[in-house]
Amino acid sequence: MYSQDPRTVLTLDAGGQSFRFSAMRGNTEVVKSVRLIPNVANLEQCLNTLVDGFTQVSRQLSEPAVAISFAFPGPSDYPNGVIGDLPNFPAFNGVPLKAFLEQKFGLPVFINNDGDLFTYGEALAGFLPYVNRQLAGSARRYKNLVGVTLGTGFGGGVVRSTTLHVGDNASAAEIWCMRAKNLPDCIVEDTVNSSAVIRVYKQEAGDDQNVSSQEVYDIAKGNKAGNRAAALRTFEILGNSLGDALANILAVVDGLAVVGGGIAQAHDLFMPHVIAAINTTIGRADGSRVPRTVLTAYNVEDEQDLGKFLKSTSSKVTIAGTDISVDYDPVKKIGVGVTKLGDLRAISIGAYSFALHRLDEA
Repeated sequence: MYSQDPRTVLTLDAGGQSFRFSAMRGNTEVVKSVRLIPNVANLEQCLNTLVDGFTQVSRQLSEPAVAISFAFPGPSDYPNGVIGDLPNFPAFNGVPLKAFLEQKFGLPVFINNDGDLFTYGEALAGFLPYVNRQLAGSARRYKNLVGVTLGTGFGGGVVRSTTLHVGDNASAAEIWCMRAKNLPDCIVEDTVNSSAVIRVYKQEAGDDQNVSSQEVYDIAKGNKAGNRAAALRTFEILGNSLGDALANILAVVDGLAVVGGGIAQAHDLFMPHVIAAINTTIGRADGSRVPRTVLTAYNVEDEQDLGKFLKSTSSKVTIAGTDISVDYDPVKKIGVGVTKLGDLRAISIGAYSFALHRLDEA
């Protein structure tokens, strides 16, 4: 949407360990990024770091930026730019960050959740257009996207017809707090994040050794010594839980789904179980079973499954004795895959596009 736009927006990747400042123009980073270490326990020093970083980036530009746009952790009141009580940023507890930065730089400031901006970036320049390009020659096109990120947490976002769905309380797609299928008294985030990979592997292996989620993946791939069966089972359990959560949200949104975050690299291990969980059946009170959703999911990262997804299932239906003939596709297909931009680029493009869209609406 904004790949050729000449306007520049200042951006920020706000991690707990470092702040990475940059600037985007036409969906492309146009400066050398600036990385600074914030003091997240001291509000004055943290705010000074933000001002310093955006100032250093601004000095590299040949023309002034039109806005500042970035992701910041929640809970937050994103439309008003008030940052809530953050565990990883103890200095922030009801801080009007948007108003502060607007006063300092004289620019409109837009703050969002990283899961939202990740999904928005993938919808405009990543996974959604990638899938639609694969459908060249077909009448089928997709406009809606569900995005999830698997890492230390479980983030999400929803885009409907190129518009980011924010919600009335700026809390749309807070899917982390959905109920976990395999642990019904727990939130789903605790079954699909990096801590869950480590915890489940230890349980399945019956071993309390210290491992990282990356090491569990390496064990599952046979690249590191360990209990391979337990590692494979770990990603099967993760895939089942993630698939159930996606089935819930896709039943409402009806669109494609893209997965990002550090754990997404293990998609070859968990994605088949995600697809199986979406395409499974569920019981009714009379003992019968029905499809889990009215949708049929396909793993677009798997060549064979992608072929089935792309193959036309449409046919002509007619009424005998008339000349009425209508195309009919009885299969409600959705594709599930992984990020085509990478998390950081997707979030940056999402932040850039969100700012320009809001400016154009004004």
